[in-house]
Amino acid sequence: MESDRLQTFIDEVGLVVSGTADEHEITARVAELLSALLAGGYRLPPEVTRSSPARHLTYPLHIAPDGSWSLASVVWNVGQRTNVHSHETWGVAGIYAGVEHESRYLKPTPSTEGAPLTPAGETRWEPGQVTVCCTTDDDVHAVAAVGGEPTVGIHVYGGDIATIRRREYDPATGEARWFVSGWDTPEPAAAL
Repeated sequence: MESDRLQTFIDEVGLVVSGTADEHEITARVAELLSALLAGGYRLPPEVTRSSPARHLTYPLHIAPDGSWSLASVVWNVGQRTNVHSHETWGVAGIYAGVEHESRYLKPTPSTEGAPLTPAGETRWEPGQVTVCCTTDDDVHAVAAVGGEPTVGIHVYGGDIATIRRREYDPATGEARWFVSGWDTPEPAAAL
């Protein structure tokens, strides 16, 4: 049953997060667990794979009771993109459906704040692929849904990502502004 598979994944990630404070170890181990979940054919509930024509959506799948980590389904409609942003924590993302184009930037340091961001590479992520999307020392990117269908990712973050103060950047100037993303509420299938 899919809910049992997700609960097993949640339990395993909880053990990893409670077992070490080293975010590089956490992300490596969580990436292995997420790869196995995706490779095993796990199916998300349809209500957390629905896109919006207005913007990308972030649906909560699990928030640890102590706030130490969260699990989300993030959905971009075809052609939607994020602004360049930070996470201010560690994170692992796996592509569930669709294709994502990621543009990474070097994280500004006190000596480079207010200067244009330095591009650090681009990657195309396809279903089943998993990446460590961020650690606190490597944390600035933008993503876009490319291809002919919405992109759905399963994301695991250190902390409750919807409540973390994060930065959004203008890559041309390096100017940053703070934001808090919040969670989106999935609509039950019967309501659609």
